[in-house]
Parts: sequence; structure tokens; C-alpha cells
Amino acid sequence: MENRLILITITGQDRPGVIAKVAQLIADTDGARIRDIEQTTTHTQMVLTLLLDLSAGGSSEKPLIKDLLFQAKEMGLDLDFAVISEDDYRRKTAGNTYVVTILGSRVDARSLAEVTGLLAEASANVVRISKLTQRELRCVELLISTDGQLDIPALKRQLLQVGGSQRVDVAVQKERLYRRAKRLVVMDMDSTLIQVEVIDELARLAGVGEDVARITEQAMNGELDFGQSLAARVALLKGLKEEALDEVYRSIPFTPGARNLVHILKRLGFRTAVISGGFKFFTDRLQQELGLDYAFANQLEIVNGEVTGRTMGRIVDGECKAQLLEEIAEREGVTLDQVIAIGDGANDLPMLGKAGLGIAFNAKARVREQADTHINQQSLDSILYLLGLSEREMDEISA
Repeated sequence: MENRLILITITGQDRPGVIAKVAQLIADTDGARIRDIEQTTTHTQMVLTLLLDLSAGGSSEKPLIKDLLFQAKEMGLDLDFAVISEDDYRRKTAGNTYVVTILGSRVDARSLAEVTGLLAEASANVVRISKLTQRELRCVELLISTDGQLDIPALKRQLLQVGGSQRVDVAVQKERLYRRAKRLVVMDMDSTLIQVEVIDELARLAGVGEDVARITEQAMNGELDFGQSLAARVALLKGLKEEALDEVYRSIPFTPGARNLVHILKRLGFRTAVISGGFKFFTDRLQQELGLDYAFANQLEIVNGEVTGRTMGRIVDGECKAQLLEEIAEREGVTLDQVIAIGDGANDLPMLGKAGLGIAFNAKARVREQADTHINQQSLDSILYLLGLSEREMDEISA
């Protein structure tokens, strides 16, 4: 005989003891058991849903429904119920689930309508909505389900367009264990962890700023081979005094939220790394100042206190970044699914592609289009929302 499932929905003013009284009535009913339960509260208004399985006993559900209706009325609450088939319940719980995060300086009704409209067109149903920010609505997390497989690349392209028009970022992730079990965060340095391109700052002091900036821009857009562009730019720095490197480091502006991001990650037990196509002189100092676990970059050759215009050792290009990410993950004993990579340039794409979550942060158009996830926010610690952390939790950890 098919199971008799009853979906109970209780709404009204939230108060202590509601679940206790409802659960007691169910416990006192022979053969009744709770198969599913969920409660949400917005300000003071509560929605409590329970799925009851009455197949184990011989008693009718009518006395229990009557008692629940009476108890709800006594508490000033509204109660509704519906019969659910076992097949329908299995279909609802067997689908694929994803998490969609909408993030911006403000998430308004228009952006919600545009995003959820696309999800509806993809036959995805919103199961749960959570606000991750306090006070103003700046980040919303949607749990969605679908009976089939979503065409994630196509959906992301559409959401990228919607996000651009609505000035919000929209990220889609498969809801699974590894989304909540990240253990390693690997970051680019220039224009990611810090707000400048170090080589451009050095070039400015060397009097070749415009020449180097032009080559840098071409490299970031993927128009030039990174190794060749690095060699060309470094050659222009020949004769620069070593003291200039110290001067640049002392004036480096960190990206807003960078220090807080690293602080929270370390408090949560994450391992952190900076892998840069810049120079080891700077990543080593960042590692020490921020307490990062790993730092890799190109070695700038300095002889007799002057830059020679050459680098030493292997070039940290895009492929090298991806390889270093794998090496760190193996050393730390974590899977690639447990790795987050953050970068902004074309040479970061191989690294972003290797990680379980690759994030293009304030990146060029080509990088945004190819990366799994993109974030165009002022603060680097906004990335923590993609892990499901709320603003309240971040404040608690930061304190």
C-alpha cells in the first residue's frame, strides 16, 4: 500500500514552543512519524512545514489533523495540509540541486526577477532563499533543484549578461559536500591581492611606464605570450636600483577586504597561497606580512644593487601557476575540488580551471567569460559569500 504522506504548513507570528507542542501531538499519535521538516522566519513571521508519514500505524490521520488545527488556533497560527504521494516526494528529493549566489552593492527586485526568470526557463525550481547580509539586501543565496541536468555553461553565459545589466554578480555551484569543504585558497597578487601591477609601478620609477603598461595590458588580455611579454618588460627595467623595489612595496595598496579574507580563512583552518606572474621580492614580503602558507613568483635578477633586466629560474606563467596549484594541493593532502583559485588575468585561467572553484576577480572581459565564476566587487572578502558564509558569521570570526 502506498505511504500516506501529509504535508503540514503552519504560518504566523513566531514564538517559543511552537515546534515543541506540534511535535508532542505527533509523538502521541500511534504510527505517525516526521519524514521531513523545515522552518524559516522572516523578522517575526514563521513558516513551519512538516511532512508526516502515517503509513506505519492503523489509525486515521483525521484525529491528528484535528488536534493540530486546534493547537494552531490556540497559538494564533494558520495551518494548512495536503496529501502528498510517495512518488511525488521521491521526485522532489531525487533531483539535482545547485546553489545560486546573487551579490552586489544592492540586490533589488529587478535583479531577483531577471535571475529567477532565467532559472524558471531552465526548469529549475527555487527551493530555499537565504539572505547572507545584514540590514541591506546585498547577497542572496538560492537553493534550486531540477529533475534533469542544467546546461551550466549556457546558464552562466545568460546570467553573466543579466548580472552585467543589473550590476550584480551571479554564481552557480553544484550543491555537494565539496562546496562546503574547501581547504586551500590560491590567489594571484597583482590586481587581485593588491590593487596595482607591481611591474608597472617599477617601470614608472624607471621612466619606462608607458612602454611597460602597454605590454602588460596586452599580456593581461591574452594578446601576447606571457613569457615573451615578461622578458620584454623586465628588459626595460635594466639599471633600476634595488631601493626602488622597497619603495614600491611600502606604497602598495592592498585590495579592500584582502587582509580580512586571509584572516578569516586562517581562522577557519584554510591553507593560503599567492602564486604570481610578478616578482618573488614582493610575494615573499606579502607572505610574511599576511601569514600566507606559500608564495611563488618570478625571481628578478639583481646584481650589485641593480636590476639586470633578466629573471632567473623557471617562469611562473599560466601553466606553471596551474602546476604549482596541483603541487600545493598534493602536499596538503586535499583534492582539487577542495581548492579555490582567484585571479584576474589571462595567465590565471589555467589555475582557475584546475580549482574546484575558480573565481575571476574584477577581471578582463575574456577572463570573465571563460572562468567558472566571476566577481566584480570592491572587496575581496566578498568571495566568502560563495562558501555560504553570512556577513554575521564573518563579523564573528573577524572579531
